[in-house]
Amino acid sequence: MPEPASNQPAPKETMHPRNRHRMGYDFKALIKAIPQLRPFVTVNQYDNSTINFANPDAVKMLNRALLKLHYGIDSWDIPDGYLCPPIPGRADYIHYVADLLAASNEGVIRKGKRVRVLDIGVGANCVYPIIGQQEYGWSFVGTDIDEAAIESAQNIISNNPQLKNTIELRLQKHRADIFVFAIKPGEFFDLTICNPPFHASIKEAAEGSRRKWNNLGIKTGKEKEPVLNFGGQNAELWYPGGEAAFLKTMATQSTRFAKQCLWFTTLVSKKENLRILYNALQKAGATEVQTINMSQGQKVSRIMAWTFFSPEERGQWINR
Repeated sequence: MPEPASNQPAPKETMHPRNRHRMGYDFKALIKAIPQLRPFVTVNQYDNSTINFANPDAVKMLNRALLKLHYGIDSWDIPDGYLCPPIPGRADYIHYVADLLAASNEGVIRKGKRVRVLDIGVGANCVYPIIGQQEYGWSFVGTDIDEAAIESAQNIISNNPQLKNTIELRLQKHRADIFVFAIKPGEFFDLTICNPPFHASIKEAAEGSRRKWNNLGIKTGKEKEPVLNFGGQNAELWYPGGEAAFLKTMATQSTRFAKQCLWFTTLVSKKENLRILYNALQKAGATEVQTINMSQGQKVSRIMAWTFFSPEERGQWINR
């Protein structure tokens, strides 16, 4: 088996400046962190080391190595079929919302447990809380409607001492609710984050998977349903009405907690849904709405952020 190539890709300038992954994947260091990654690493035509991103086992092992090397996570695993997210993109989200908070703190990045973040749909992987806790020391509450996902995330927390007492998990028993029952009376959050389901049905999710396989050069036929290279259970991939319906519900429910959270944020996968969410937030009475563009290579995504506080109130928030 060939040694990992030493030739590293050029910096990914579109990533956030503080993103640890701007220089690409250092496979030699990753294999040193997790030797089990070695069998999945090959050298491509450009003499760069890579993995087969259509192989769920390879993606999971890469994530395990990235979390060990860059974030000090010694034990990380997820059940088969659950979302195995690309770590660099998740890190970008965390860094951009850190900047959002800093804007109300004279440009100074806020760190430490006093910064409380609500992760809607924490998933089995618990990646957002891991990155936010390790990069900035924030404390997290993660919610999910899937009991198995909560159990998996709790195993990750329990097996990594540095995560204990900083990440709390809550099962959302009311599937139609996003913030309701997730935020307790008298509870305050600096941020909410969310990676919403973006398909409207199981069929649409399968078609999206098939297109992803085709883009990776892997042919699928009717006799072989594609396997999502990043996994994903039903609740992670689709929601009745799709991303647009989810975002409208999120906007409506956020009004009930307008003074309990400084900034609400969410990823928006489909560009056409930005206007839908913006209109819903105008009706909801948001005092400011921001769209933050992100890009990791060919993938372009956006963060939509909104608040119900005035600029003066935002500045006073940290002294509440």
